[in-house]
Amino acid sequence: MIASLPGDGIGPEVIAEARAAVDAAGTRWDFKVDWVHYDLGADRYLRTGEVLPDAILGELRHADAILLGAVGRPDVPPGVLERGLLLRLRAELDLYVNLRPVKLYQGVTSPIAGATPETVDMVVVRENTEGPYAGAGGGLRRGSPAELATQDSYNTRFGVERCVRYAAALAAARAGRLTLVHKTNVLTHAGDLWQRTATEVAAGAGVALDYAHVDAACMYMVTDPGRFDVVVTDNLFGDILTDLGAAIAGGIGLAASANLHPHGPDGDRGGDGAAPDGDGPRQAGPSLFEPVHGSAPDIAGTGRASPVAAVLSAGLLLDHLGEADAAKALESAAVAVLPEAGRYSTRESGARIAAIVAGVQEVQEVREGRSGV
Repeated sequence: MIASLPGDGIGPEVIAEARAAVDAAGTRWDFKVDWVHYDLGADRYLRTGEVLPDAILGELRHADAILLGAVGRPDVPPGVLERGLLLRLRAELDLYVNLRPVKLYQGVTSPIAGATPETVDMVVVRENTEGPYAGAGGGLRRGSPAELATQDSYNTRFGVERCVRYAAALAAARAGRLTLVHKTNVLTHAGDLWQRTATEVAAGAGVALDYAHVDAACMYMVTDPGRFDVVVTDNLFGDILTDLGAAIAGGIGLAASANLHPHGPDGDRGGDGAAPDGDGPRQAGPSLFEPVHGSAPDIAGTGRASPVAAVLSAGLLLDHLGEADAAKALESAAVAVLPEAGRYSTRESGARIAAIVAGVQEVQEVREGRSGV
């Protein structure tokens, strides 16, 4: 069972097309998807005051995966849905890896002069449950001239190590290069923990480890993106780096993501998420996949939203569930419609993607505009 959380704004539109692509893949590769829809997001919150009821969270724990559209609207206060739904799902389901490919596809223009698909092809592995996003902190004297606000960053050896292990195994499966990004010269306590852990894990995995301060990494991503293959970093730095990565790869509208608890029948790349006492998975749940472009309520219902990022996210979902051929088909089909961006509506682009996935149409035909869909 795959839980479908279409969300707000353009979310329902793009998720509908991603689901159609997955269903087309299921027909072609002979697997069946049981979709279960969940009404979570701005409408539910404004109607009932609920963000993520415990009963629904309990049901989501039993899903094989979750496909999320986007949540958020101007009439909902900032942080309500972000913390109450997105961050809560990451914490409750222990989705400790945020995986963001940064890949420039053929035919897509990068704002970086001279960038090519060969020079922009990296993966950012972001720790997803600790750091400043853990929610620790507080305030005093709110609204007064002496107001005080604190936001603590929590980093555990357990949390850092399992994230780095996943990244190191991913690097070993790619080019054997891993880059740790942090700020060890200023954040000396957390930075030291990350540096020591990454050094030990990389040595054990047999991968080459490089290091860059986060400010320097931002510069390198723009001036020399080919320097990076697999990047591992903490929650806050990863949030910033991945949006920069999306920009250099053609825009956040093309960006896919996975929130993973790397476990399952095919094993995992970085440990099973077992708690330090060895008692087994800690709140392990299904992994969650989402485009990161946001809900874009200003264009909802206009048919102008591209379904590409949602389809790419669905491809990551299928790959995670062991359907590698289907996953590659979704990626190829989504990329095939990129040169015609803006010419077709959300639904028309989705139909063209589904036709390629199903094998009804060839990629080249769609690129040349010879589709009858």
